[in-house]
Order: sequence, then structure tokens, then C-alpha cells
Amino acid sequence: MIAKLLGATMRRPRHHTLIFHRVMRERDPMSPGEPTAEWFRSLIAMLARNFEIIPLADAVNKARDGRLSGRTISITFDDGYADNCTVALPILEEFQAPATFFIASGFLDGGRMWNDSLIEAVRRLPEGRYEVDDDEVPDIEVSDWDSRRAAANSLIKAWKHLSPDIRQRKVDGFVGQLSGLPDDLMMSSGQLAAMAASPVATIGGHTVSHPILASLPADEARNEIESGKAAVEDKIQRELRLFAYPNGKLGNDYRTEHAALVREAGFDAAVATDWGTMDAQTDAFAIPRFTPWQTDLTRFSIDLWRCHYGLI
Repeated sequence: MIAKLLGATMRRPRHHTLIFHRVMRERDPMSPGEPTAEWFRSLIAMLARNFEIIPLADAVNKARDGRLSGRTISITFDDGYADNCTVALPILEEFQAPATFFIASGFLDGGRMWNDSLIEAVRRLPEGRYEVDDDEVPDIEVSDWDSRRAAANSLIKAWKHLSPDIRQRKVDGFVGQLSGLPDDLMMSSGQLAAMAASPVATIGGHTVSHPILASLPADEARNEIESGKAAVEDKIQRELRLFAYPNGKLGNDYRTEHAALVREAGFDAAVATDWGTMDAQTDAFAIPRFTPWQTDLTRFSIDLWRCHYGLI
């Protein structure tokens, strides 16, 4: 079934780019949709049987030159989580499956993304009802895992598109009542260097602090793009040629002027999170990505096929 569906996909010269953020050793009740190591290994094995897994940079070149075969797929990871290095990378190396890892430089060496601060705080809250210091956000109540996930998602949704300074102030006010939040969620410089040395890994830029670029003045957006690139290049002593827009929806999260800033910073291409596939007409600075979130690999393959034909 899987081979038949993927075979149909391969008949057209389009390229799939998959997006991931984390691969957990075991299922996390606060983030149950994130892949586990066992599932990810089964996925990569399936993809390796049915596709040629190629670096994203190669796919960009093939699309530009009109050499896509419809038999290729690329794997990408956003943000720079430590489990990319400790869990995902060994599986990718086992299958010699290349992947591109987009790193937000400001979170290396003990940093924590604002949404993870909320998730980890809500995970640790004693059962009860809590006021949120924001007139736009209702109070939250936590007891079981369902209520904790709902509470974290409510806060993340409410504050996602605020300016970075206002958003961080709200996050700090909420999590300030708790201590002991993890400081090892993101990669260390040593892990980044180890990843960069792997034959299957390509490192890309993802700004400094993962802001919504559309919420920033132009000079701040430029600084986020350029400084993030320079910081990672300094750590791995290698030039970054690929970029991923934080959040990545065209119009909501970045605009055409931000694509121009990315090009001016010296990147060759950039990926978004708009669903779709890449072909010869795709803008190299607005490459779509799509990962089905079905745990059953047959259903995963069906949705991959549906994406190929623009059905989802």
C-alpha cells in the first residue's frame, strides 16, 4: 500500500520537504504529537525504501535547474532542540539520511524558548486555578494532562504574535512563580559542533531569538537574521546558506520584504511552513514544507500523497 501510494507521488517532478521540531525518547504527555524515537526510526526506514532522501540544498539546485524527478524528499528540523542531536541524529546516520537543522542562536547553551517556558511551567503547577495577568486571557485551571495541555496552548496562542519584549514580559510574569525549569532543552555549542561534523547534517539559520519577523521594525528583523547567521557560523566555522522563517506563514509571520532581507544576508534559499511541495516554479525564498501528523505510517503516506496533489 505505502509503496503504491508513494509510487504515484513519484510520477510528478515535485519535491517534498518535511518539517520536524523534536524527536522524543518517549511520548511526552505535554507534547503527545511530537515524534518518538521508535516512530521516527520506522518513518525514516519507510522513506529510505521509497524515496531518495537528499539534502535540502540539493533539492533547491535541482528545482532551479529543472532536474527534479518526483522521487526525492528532504528532512528539516527547526529551532535547535538538544534531542535533534541526541535522538534524531543517530537514527538519521543509521540510514544515511541527510537533514537540515535550522538553529535559533540565542537559545544555545542553556536558553529556553518562550513557549517551552510556558509548557514546562504548566507541567509543574500544582493542581488548581490560576489567574493570568492579561485581560485577554481567561484564568486557567490545571489538574490532569488534558487540562495542562489546554492551559499551555491557550497561553501560547494568546501571546504568540505579540512583540518579543511584551511577550517575554508576560511569560516571565507567569513562570516567575516557579523554579527548576529545565535549561537543557536546546543544544549546547558542543552538540551543535558535533552535529555540524556529521556527514548527514546541514546547519541553517533561524534568527537569534525566534521572533515573528512581521512584528518587528525592519532594522530589528534584519539584525535577527544577520546576527543569528553570524553567531552560528562562528560556532561551527562554516557558512550558512539556508534559512527558516520563525513560525513561517507568509503574510502572518513574514512578508516579502523579509525574504529580501534573508537574500541580502547571504542565504541561497529559505523555507516556510506553508503547506505544499517544491517544483521548478517555486520561489527559492518561500519553499513550502509539510509533514503529516498521522502516527500510522499508511495514513501518513496517504496524506503525503494528498499534499503532493494539492488535496490538503
